Amino acid sequence: MDNLTVTTQQHPDGAVVTVAGEIDLDTCPALEEATLIIPLGGKTLELEMSGVSFMGSTGLNFLLKLRRRLAAEGGRLLITGLQTQPASLLRLTETDTLLTPDAAHS
Repeated sequence: MDNLTVTTQQHPDGAVVTVAGEIDLDTCPALEEATLIIPLGGKTLELEMSGVSFMGSTGLNFLLKLRRRLAAEGGRLLITGLQTQPASLLRLTETDTLLTPDAAHS
């Protein structure tokens, strides 16, 4: 199992959370904690995942909950940089168009 590295950057129009490693049952709580402490107030949260080589069902559940939370706050979740395995998981579960709207146009 790879460790998870999470870095955050605040911007006037939102925040960017850069994730590297594997998102699974063991590492997901750290990622969730990092996103909970970011004050967004209706802005965009970009989750940059080009460094994520593996994401399990716990990670998928986290993304869905994060999207729901941001929508309830008037914000938006933007997922970028998906590698092959996480992108395949989203396609397999038919959540790709929900979590990565650009997928609907490709």
